[in-house]
Amino acid sequence: MLFDCEGFPYPVFAEGIVSGCKAVYGAQPMGSVYLLCVVIPQKSVDGIEKPVQRPAPGQFYMLHAVRSDVLLGRPVSVYHVDKSLFGEIEIQFLILVKGKGTKELCNLNEGDKINLLGPCGNKFNRTSEQKVLIVGGGIGVAPVAGFAETLTDKSYDFYASFKSGSYGLDYIKPEKLIITTDDGSVGIKGMLPVALTEDVIKKEKYGAVYACGPAPMLKYVKKISEACGVKCWLSMEARMACGVGCCLGCTIDTSEGKKRCCKEGPVFDSRILYNDDKDVKPSVQNKPFDDNPDLSVTIAGVKFSNPVIACSGTFGFGSEYATVFNVNKLGGIASKGLTLEPRQGNDGIRIWETPSGLMNSIGLQNPGIAHFIQNELPLMMSLRPVSIANLSGSDLESYVKGAELLDKSPVPMIELNISCPNVSAGGAAFGMFCSAAKDVVKAVRAATSKPLIVKLTPQSHELNEVALACIEAGADGISLCNSFQGIAIDIERGVPVFDKIKAGLGGPAVRPIAVRLVYELVEEINRLPEEKRVPVIAIGGISCWEDAVEFIMAGASAVEIGTATFSNPNVMLEVIDGLEAFMKRKGYSSIEEFRGIVHR
Repeated sequence: MLFDCEGFPYPVFAEGIVSGCKAVYGAQPMGSVYLLCVVIPQKSVDGIEKPVQRPAPGQFYMLHAVRSDVLLGRPVSVYHVDKSLFGEIEIQFLILVKGKGTKELCNLNEGDKINLLGPCGNKFNRTSEQKVLIVGGGIGVAPVAGFAETLTDKSYDFYASFKSGSYGLDYIKPEKLIITTDDGSVGIKGMLPVALTEDVIKKEKYGAVYACGPAPMLKYVKKISEACGVKCWLSMEARMACGVGCCLGCTIDTSEGKKRCCKEGPVFDSRILYNDDKDVKPSVQNKPFDDNPDLSVTIAGVKFSNPVIACSGTFGFGSEYATVFNVNKLGGIASKGLTLEPRQGNDGIRIWETPSGLMNSIGLQNPGIAHFIQNELPLMMSLRPVSIANLSGSDLESYVKGAELLDKSPVPMIELNISCPNVSAGGAAFGMFCSAAKDVVKAVRAATSKPLIVKLTPQSHELNEVALACIEAGADGISLCNSFQGIAIDIERGVPVFDKIKAGLGGPAVRPIAVRLVYELVEEINRLPEEKRVPVIAIGGISCWEDAVEFIMAGASAVEIGTATFSNPNVMLEVIDGLEAFMKRKGYSSIEEFRGIVHR
């Protein structure tokens, strides 16, 4: 076994077997906290069985289900350890369901495989022969309860603070157990300060204090402990990728410089922590909204029942999905990309799956605008969502003639596509530079009086300038962004996958970049006089309601969802429902109340 310079064994990578996973009784609401039990078999090295390293109190593991939809493991503190006669150990973890990763861990079944990296970090050490104080807040009870279990019975007092209910106290044997709950459901009603004060620490003459929990609680414990001259140890947490000290993503500020939670921590001497007075921007929280919030948005004078629009090129003309789910609940539907004349599209492979994304080289196959107006548009208009005709072209003349035909049709809105990456002429060629973009928008604007949204490409090196040029030329809004160009190679044949070499990439992989582009464009638009500002419709890797909220907070008025529909046809309905629930919980009565909130 290898040890680092401070004497801690280096973590090892192991595959464990889930021996149990169940919701913890007492945690409120029920199902918010799970007990995950994992057996780690002893290892065989050169035919010799080697016992598994037992974690020390306060250490943690990076947990990652073998079958997983998340990239990174999640750091979870050890709660309890059982060791068998055969050298195997069962490690118990208490997990608070917070996001996709923790939810995945809490849905494991007995017999499932799980990857563990650990034990990681330093540990709690008893530094005093006097009685000590242990404090746990919420899920932070787990590591300190694991530490308490290693101490002599009744050699410590234990304070546990929860919002509601209580849990994680099965193995501790303190002299005094004090529980506080915000709602009074267990123990003393109120937060930790109603029970634990400087006077209590002085009266009990504690030799040391050990705590883990939410940051405000830890700051309070530090304050009262140090005021009494009692040494205090705090277990901290931070987002991390590796767990072994390499990624440097989990650093926290201390009086001794930046320290890694996974290496120098998670247990720190309180005296080096929280020594700054930085103001943390509070989260926005209004009073929860009892009535149904208004999800409607108005874009260029057209009212949408909600901000969720089916993205062009992924949803046909709407009727194709009519038997799959209730498309009438959508805010809008953007048609397949339309050109003046019918197009057969590109030859060869057209679709290629990548991790967290989908590449396509369709090449704007479509029936032509005249056919669309006569055949697809009537059925599209019979649906409740706002119909949007996505107009593309191969040259300026075809764009103008297409716009003239659509202007005479009943379609209420046009999305001018100057961003398609999969055609030889037109498309993104018009959206790359200000002059070309301005010319085509100005010409199409003259050919139609309908609201005109211009769809831009992320490939432009002067994207914001192109957008502003489009607005100056008459665009009523901007949709951003079309797919990103990429290349896929067939390694078995040693040739590019696509006949045109490059293809468009969409899906969750591009979302953070798309959020940046939307954020930066909205910043530029906000610098314009108010009467010249136009709405932005966000596109790029949206696969859940949280993604939609992120784009809206970045300044988007609506969102278009495409690739995610292929993997989950109900995704747009889930986004709408999630938006409504989010707005109720946060107290937002309308989309506009939190649109662009990060710019304020």
